[in-house]
Amino acid sequence: MPELQLAVIDVKPGAAMESQSGLQLMRPRIYGAWMQPAGPRRAAAIVMHPTSNFMGHYLIAPLAARGVACMGLNSRYAGNDTLLLMERVIQDLGAGVHFLRAQGYERIVLIGNSGGASLAAFYQAQAERLDIEHMVDGDPAALSPQDLPPVQGLALCAAHEGRSTLMRNWIDPSLTDEHDGLSRDPALDIYDARNAPPYGRAFLEHFRNAQQQRYERIEQWVEQRLALLRSQAAPGSPRDEVFVVYRTHADPRFLDLAIDANDRAVGSVWGAGAAGARAVNYAASQMGRITSLTAWLSQWSPRSRADGPRNLARTSVPVLLCTYTGDQSTFPSTQAAWLAAGGGRIRNVDVPGGNHYLAGQPQLVEQVADAMADWILAL
Repeated sequence: MPELQLAVIDVKPGAAMESQSGLQLMRPRIYGAWMQPAGPRRAAAIVMHPTSNFMGHYLIAPLAARGVACMGLNSRYAGNDTLLLMERVIQDLGAGVHFLRAQGYERIVLIGNSGGASLAAFYQAQAERLDIEHMVDGDPAALSPQDLPPVQGLALCAAHEGRSTLMRNWIDPSLTDEHDGLSRDPALDIYDARNAPPYGRAFLEHFRNAQQQRYERIEQWVEQRLALLRSQAAPGSPRDEVFVVYRTHADPRFLDLAIDANDRAVGSVWGAGAAGARAVNYAASQMGRITSLTAWLSQWSPRSRADGPRNLARTSVPVLLCTYTGDQSTFPSTQAAWLAAGGGRIRNVDVPGGNHYLAGQPQLVEQVADAMADWILAL
């Protein structure tokens, strides 16, 4: 078995005060764990998520055993997406590509797992044609083509379409007061026993419309608040601030298996059954719970540039899509969006019964590693 190695990679400083650590702020570094097989350096892969720690990713060792060096790389925002800017994360990913190039690997593939799928597509779209000059909030992006060396392929698995799509589809429309996480309109609460599945067309239409309205209200407030902050002329005036987005885990597909049907069980990837999904909805640590104004615009907003299928359509490289059919957070409609974006360049491999993380499914990990290694080495 190849030895696991630590990668320590310097990256360019980003926005002011994006870290509480003075060392990380003044000399930012990212960290990865990687394995490389013995012999010729044929191909390498990076698996990265905007914020999750992927240094222990389940594909690192299996791919290395099959002849593909693999690095689980963390962004500068690992474990905390409060201030995360997707434009800065692709810069971190580019530093990882440079690292593997320096090790002698010319054929490099990005593995986009879960939320890493939209990141990988965003990266390659900008690597092929960089067109971002400013952040969504208007600040300079300070990206250059040298930051983003193109890769030779994208391998996606359990692939979310993007953080903005998740927020739009999962935000809870039954919240009635953005300052009170317990406020609730029972008529829109999918976790209220009176609204048990199966859901009718009228309820779903009402629910989705209310979701969109809440999403748009937050977006409008963010833009107005940011404009107010930046209208302050005094030296040292604030340019950003954090806020709370309560209850962001309420998709009817969690409870009604007939909607966008696959092999999943009731519940979500973070909570089993209806009670588990409801607990996640109210949890203090959940998706987008604490975010800054600028991070909202970059990650969660309809103005986010990190939509996966839209970016994939801009790329030109081969794409492998591994669809986990037991996933509770990606669905047939998700697969269809990726396939439509990839066109003739994309190949799909179904992984029957696979859950979102292949947790407790070692045979399926081997199946995915086989498919990915064969595809990567044939590029």
